[in-house]
Order: sequence, then structure tokens, then C-alpha cells
Amino acid sequence: MFNTTEIAKGVNVYTRKTDQFKTVNFSIKFKKELLKEDTALRTVLTNVLQHSNEQFKTAAEMRMYLDDLYGTVLYLDTTKKGNEYITLLNVETVNDHFLKDADVLNKVLELMHTVLFNPNFTDGLFQSTIVEREKAMVIDRIQSVFDEKSRYAQVKLQQLFRPNHPASTGVNGTVELVEAITLEALKQAYEELLANDFIDIFVVGDIDEDEMVRSLKKYLPFTDRKDEYKKVAVEDTTPVTDYRKEQVEMRQAKLHIGYKAPVRFNDEEFFTMQIFNGIFGGYPHAKLFTNVREKESLAYYCGSSYSSQYGVMYVTSGIEAENEEKALRLIDEQLEAIQNGEITDLELIQTKAMLKNQLTEALDSARGQIEIYDQYRELPIPFTIAALSEKWDAVTKEDVAAVAKKVQRETVFFLTGTEEV
Repeated sequence: MFNTTEIAKGVNVYTRKTDQFKTVNFSIKFKKELLKEDTALRTVLTNVLQHSNEQFKTAAEMRMYLDDLYGTVLYLDTTKKGNEYITLLNVETVNDHFLKDADVLNKVLELMHTVLFNPNFTDGLFQSTIVEREKAMVIDRIQSVFDEKSRYAQVKLQQLFRPNHPASTGVNGTVELVEAITLEALKQAYEELLANDFIDIFVVGDIDEDEMVRSLKKYLPFTDRKDEYKKVAVEDTTPVTDYRKEQVEMRQAKLHIGYKAPVRFNDEEFFTMQIFNGIFGGYPHAKLFTNVREKESLAYYCGSSYSSQYGVMYVTSGIEAENEEKALRLIDEQLEAIQNGEITDLELIQTKAMLKNQLTEALDSARGQIEIYDQYRELPIPFTIAALSEKWDAVTKEDVAAVAKKVQRETVFFLTGTEEV
């Protein structure tokens, strides 16, 4: 789907020429091992780089220039994938083919160079006023988790379920880590990003691929990485407890459950686990939705998600506090039913169709093509709808029941109001 070119040791360009879109999309992914102490530094760094550089000192100046480039979108962010910490620069711009007397693409590449290689330094450091402003923004983002009770409950569950583990390591860091950031530490993080991180550059659009690679080598002069790229294995940690209850000011209670699901992304049973998750709680036709929410009316919402990078599964639900035990029992019963092979033909057919539809829909956007390819390219099969569909189609009810027996509930976190019935 993508053609690969190495432009420096540890720096790869993935290009896809297609006339499917009127835009050209870039995604630069800087990858390193996920370490808690780096998270706050990298998040503050992305904010600083996005909002100020040597050419455009303020966010307003940057926005005006992006508008001049026919509404080009440029943003930086941080995320994680397994035991990798990823710093992103994503750009979407109009294709020059649709403009008269314009050279937008080269101007966008120049801007990408400016953002990454020409920071707004004073005496060799980032400006303290800008850094302090962005630190405050990141702290607000971290603290805002408490205001969204579903997110808060999930964060608390992950901390109890997989302590000191990538699954519970927040990409934004902690308030304490953000507050401790110095100008010197931020500059060091910036230099390490450019010099040491392994880099994947994705480009999708109606482009001349060879010319694009030459342009990227010119505008993004990354040097060879000193080391070979090695993924660090993610090992399970032991839960702090199997049950924790917390009371806060709120109305709707949150019941979140963590399960060990010991099938990882590269395992042969990965496709079967995807189908199990779909039947269990991943889709509107799933057992959790139809039985816990619809038939028994025990939950405002109830569903499951599978994290293949960590070999875990989560069930999240919003319930009335007095229904905690009944909801938990009914959720357990849905898992047991699948383990016992109580799977209908329709559940199996619908789940396979949903997986295929999700894949097809994701490929309808340039950003989706980048993200799906980046996710699935590590599998030992061709990245095509046909190849993936063949894997899902081969899964039987017996396969699903067998993989369901490996799923074990380990931790329950119940977030409820201060006044209970």
C-alpha cells in the first residue's frame, strides 16, 4: 500500500500516491521507549513548538499563515503504542494540482522545517514566558480528566489494574512532572527528539513519490540514528487490588472492569480475540449491549474494548449505584456464555461484517490510511482488505469460545456518588 524509502539510518519515508484525495497528508512519528519521566517534557515540547517558532513568534501569526496556505492544518501531539512513546507532527494541505500559480506544497514543507528545526530561542533556550504558559495548559489538560467521570474512572482502573505499566502511563505526564520542567531540560528533550528518536514519515496524496522523497530529505535533514531500533517487550504487572470503590460528587455511577486477555497483536489468535471482543461488547449487537443495557435496563451504556498491545480488555458501563452487584453479575454471565460456546450465527456474521466495515471506512480518509497501515503493517500478512478479511472469515464459534476462556477478570473499579440508596 505504501512504498518505503530510508532517507537516513532509522528514518523511513512511507509514500502512497493516490488520486483519491484533493489534499496531501503528512504524518511524522518520532518514536522512543515509553518512559514516565519523558511524558510531561514531550507534551509541553509539542505545545511550545506548535505555538511559537523563529519565524512565527505567536500562535496568532502561525494561524494567519496557515490560513494563507489555503487553510493548511498543522498540529503536534503525543501518543503511545505498546511500549513506544510517539511524538507526532501531522499536516494536511491542499494539492497544488487544484490551484493556479501556487506553490503551497513547498511552502508547507518549509513551514514543517521551521517548526521542527528553527525554534523560538532566546540565549539558546526556549522563552520562559511561552514555556510557563504551555506548562499551565498541559496541567489544565491533566486535571480536566477528573471533570469527565468516565475518563477519570478509566484512569483509576488502569492505575489499579496495571500499575507501573505502559497501559497506566498517561501520555501527558503528571502535574508534578510538568511543574518540574526547566528550560534546560526542555531543550535537552528537543535535541534528543531530533537526534535520537526513530522516525517514520508518512505521505498520502496525488504526488510524485520520488520527488517527494527528495523534498523531504531537503526540508527535513534528519541525521543517522546511532542505535538500531529495538522494541521493548511489554510485561504484565500485578494488580494493586481486585476491587476498589470511590465516592465523589456525581449522579451516574461508573463500573469499570479490567481483564487479562493474554493475546497480543502479533499472536495467531489476534483476529479471534478481535471477534470475541465484538461479540462480547464491542458493537451494538454485542451481548453486553443487548443483555445488560437493552433487556435488563441495568446500564445507560455498557461495552468492551480490547487493547492488543497490552493483552488486556476493558468493560466500561454507566449504571445506577444500587445496581452494581446485579450489573457485575450479568456482565460475568455474558463472558461465561461465550466461554460455553453460546454464540449465534448472527452474532458471528455481524461481528465479522463490522470489522470489515470499520477497516473500509478507515481507508476512506488519508489519515485513516496512515493510521491503519501503521497499525497493521507489522503483521506477517499482506496489508489488504482481502487478506485481513480472510483471517476474520476463518474464525469459528469454537475458536471464539476457546479464546474467551483465556480472558480473566482481575480488577473492578466502582465510582459512585456520595449519596447512595
